[in-house]
Amino acid sequence: MNQKNLALWLKIIVIGVGIAGLIIYFWLIPTIGKDLAVEEFAYLFWPYLITIWITAIPIYWALGLAWKIFTNIGFDNSFCEENAQYLKKISILAACDCAYFFVMLVIGIVMNAVHPGILFIALFAIFAGIVIAVATAALSHLVYKAAALQDQSDLTI
Repeated sequence: MNQKNLALWLKIIVIGVGIAGLIIYFWLIPTIGKDLAVEEFAYLFWPYLITIWITAIPIYWALGLAWKIFTNIGFDNSFCEENAQYLKKISILAACDCAYFFVMLVIGIVMNAVHPGILFIALFAIFAGIVIAVATAALSHLVYKAAALQDQSDLTI
């Protein structure tokens, strides 16, 4: 598989993730939320939904950065400082999204407005976000090192 085909498949995956995210954020979560809403927490439906929708902002921003990385891969420029910077930004976005979600979860717990089942799901989502943040930070470091090695190699005859 050449670079252009790899980049094409990676971009198709980004599009698929983007569409799946739209379905989950704007159809599945509101539908399940209304179906499962307990009367004592019914007044929190919209605040919870808006809180969850806000978490989509860094996710779609990261998908846009991934698109730029895959464009660079298509141009056979996989190991460049630009890609390392994009990966670093994705790491920061994931960490910020986790921090925001954690703060909102703590506020919900303090207000006694978080069901124990939701608490478990939210903690799993935060853990997954932390894994993504750490993995992309490590990838950023490795791509930066590879870019430096490639630059050094290009300068030798």
